[in-house]
Amino acid sequence: MTPNDWVALAVGGCAIASSLLLALRWVIKGWLNELRPNGGSSMKDQITRLEQRVDDLFVLISKS
Repeated sequence: MTPNDWVALAVGGCAIASSLLLALRWVIKGWLNELRPNGGSSMKDQITRLEQRVDDLFVLISKS
């Protein structure tokens, strides 16, 4: 292989690695957005509401 072929191979490998890392960053950013409260529709908000309902139910049962 000539030096030009090696450079082309290295540039192609860097391009593929960069695109994979950017895609991974995009996926992780989406997952982290679900864990941040946003006023009602995130997974974090839904879990908080469920915990509150369970706590209310526990208080109601313990008073009986």
